[in-house]
Amino acid sequence: MRTRPLKVALLGCGVVGSEVARIMTTHAEDLAARIGAPLELAGVAVRRPAKVRAGIDSALVTTDATALVKRGDIDVVVEVIGGIEPARSLITTALEHGASVVSANKALLAQDGAALHAAAGEHGRDLYYEAAVAGAIPLIRPLRESLAGDKVDRVLGIVNGTTNFILDKMDSTGAGYQEALDEATALGYAEADPTADVEGFDAAAKAAILAGIAFHTRVRLDDVYREGMTEVTAADFASAKEMGCTIKLLAICERAADGESVTARVHPAMIPLSHPLASVRGAYNAVFVESEAAGQLMFYGPGAGGAPTASAVLGDLVAVCRNRLNGTTGPGESAYTRLPVSPMGEVVTRYHISLDVADKPGVLAQVATVFAEHGVSIDTVRQQSRPDGDGEASLVVVTHRASDAALTGVVEALRSLDTVRGVASIMRVEGE
Repeated sequence: MRTRPLKVALLGCGVVGSEVARIMTTHAEDLAARIGAPLELAGVAVRRPAKVRAGIDSALVTTDATALVKRGDIDVVVEVIGGIEPARSLITTALEHGASVVSANKALLAQDGAALHAAAGEHGRDLYYEAAVAGAIPLIRPLRESLAGDKVDRVLGIVNGTTNFILDKMDSTGAGYQEALDEATALGYAEADPTADVEGFDAAAKAAILAGIAFHTRVRLDDVYREGMTEVTAADFASAKEMGCTIKLLAICERAADGESVTARVHPAMIPLSHPLASVRGAYNAVFVESEAAGQLMFYGPGAGGAPTASAVLGDLVAVCRNRLNGTTGPGESAYTRLPVSPMGEVVTRYHISLDVADKPGVLAQVATVFAEHGVSIDTVRQQSRPDGDGEASLVVVTHRASDAALTGVVEALRSLDTVRGVASIMRVEGE
């Protein structure tokens, strides 16, 4: 074993960063044995230096992150501060000054991953980011390495624990959205401002990263269709149960049937109770991968939290340090296919549409005609009169597979009918 330590700079010492530092200290001997050299925490960049950080020598703490990554003797920089800036500049500077980088920054990688990979390649350094997508779940490395010889056709997953907790609570207790969100906040699963989670921004960034790796093409955050789950209601869950389904906020990345394009999207969807993702409860994450040779694979586990995320960071740190000792680097960006990302209008799936209609003869025929005129085939129809006798009925239509553009045309035409009082909800049906 080499006695000279590999020096690690830590950018950020919050929930994840503090866990990274703790594990580096408490498991120092094991990590050294696995790597082939000891690790040394050479500096910790923070915004509030006066805060007491258990187990971290105050002499290592600095507010000058730029000076830390420019030192020249740093072997690996671990970035867990998040956001776009100053993270982007700090990572680029670290690579320029000879350090490899381990990051958990999904937003930055989804937006500027190509540029960061280019910088890593230019300077002969590693850029690893297992922790950016699904916390402790090994996912990026299996996609990038274990399945490197296979053709991945689809990645379908629950990649945000907050939204899964909320939807699971609505499903299991009948709670409304706000009630379930309040409980998630009280338990610490949801931030004070949950927008990034419940509106799908967090999942969309992860979808961009997953699609890029799975399909060997560049997919940016702006390429991902995003739809939040704040409009999901208890009535939607009741409808889902009648179909033998539940509702999840899914990240879906697919290769087109002809292999000439890909799609990436995030939105609520009904999935059959028989699908493995339907049983994912609480704040857990799970990702279902479909490939040509391996078939169907599922990766499951805690997708967030200090210790789980730190586990993924340390896994990357060990790999990068091994590469450092061997004078090599791991896999970089693979974007050779250069496949275009198709717009949402071209996505084909099934739909569940709930309508408020006049309770009188001929309505069903009118509705069916609209679907037929737009080339959308109906699978099942269910109509039920309102018990309050207000002259209205609920009409639920489940389609066969149709494009999003065709369904949009259907909805616009339905709204023009005098007999259709309103479109109560529209939800995609996935996992079949």
